[in-house]
Amino acid sequence: MDVLFWLIVALASTGIVWVGSGLLESSSARLSAWYSLPEIVQGAIVVAIGSSFPELATVVMSTLLHGEFELGVAAIVGSALFNILIIPAISGLVSKEQLRANRDLVYKEAQFYMIAVAVLTLTFSFAAIYHPISSGDGSIRGEMTRWLALMPLALYALYIFVQYHDTIDQPEEVDTTGIRPGREWARLGGSLLVILVGVEGLIRAAVSFGEIFDTPSFLWGITVVAAGTSIPDAFVSIRAARKGRAVTSIANVLGSNTFDLLVCIPVGVLIAGTAVINFSIAAPMMAVLTVATVALFLMMRTHLVLSRAESWVLLVIYVLFVAWVSGESFGLVDWVPTLPPD
Repeated sequence: MDVLFWLIVALASTGIVWVGSGLLESSSARLSAWYSLPEIVQGAIVVAIGSSFPELATVVMSTLLHGEFELGVAAIVGSALFNILIIPAISGLVSKEQLRANRDLVYKEAQFYMIAVAVLTLTFSFAAIYHPISSGDGSIRGEMTRWLALMPLALYALYIFVQYHDTIDQPEEVDTTGIRPGREWARLGGSLLVILVGVEGLIRAAVSFGEIFDTPSFLWGITVVAAGTSIPDAFVSIRAARKGRAVTSIANVLGSNTFDLLVCIPVGVLIAGTAVINFSIAAPMMAVLTVATVALFLMMRTHLVLSRAESWVLLVIYVLFVAWVSGESFGLVDWVPTLPPD
């Protein structure tokens, strides 16, 4: 009975996040038009940051309200994997034609995102090397301090700097008739509040599932919460793909993931002061994220097109990942010894 109740809570919360994301999408698109942002910047920054708000809220709320920083990190990594595998795959399958990229997207957005993955992994490594914490289960743990959190944030500042200059160098004429920026900012603020309610429901459901099934909250964070908070990214990218705006569709995924990795996790650390990183779990997860990122990069680079066959390959990779993490959490496999419950 408890499982059914929390399943309903998770589904309802996902629906709330979806409603909030719909309001957020329309408001951010209108604001992007009002401020004359080019397509690549709209997808990579404005819409991406807005649609990543659920992930940011997850880290902050899980840390402050529930003392579950690891759940927040799991949700970020799981969301990044969902974004990089599921969203491009579905977008490629529902698009009326092949999902096309361009060189700017491949050689700037995708490669900058790969650097973001490397920098966050390096930040986790520094936490384990310079601020080690002894553990009784043999895992490698380190304390991530506010100073270390500034590393990924500094890289994101560089990302904004590059995108800002693209805005200057590539001005575009847009129709702003009927757009009232004050009203759109108010709608955007309201949508963020709606998303907060949905995220809190997802976090409570994840914690409860962990208690019911006697599994680490990590499992539910990297699957249930990650999928639920990725709904905004999914709808933004899929709708863009169906309208033939492939560049915006893929740029939103890469920009959103860049924000998730370089901002969401560090902000949680800055608010909490410090956070313990289980590097024995973080390293394999970041390795999987790296493999998924390289796979998408190679597929996009091939003729600058994501084919339907390649979309199916991305879906299979994600299914295999979920199966592996579930097997680890329930003790069926032991490739990451510290992941199963004590």
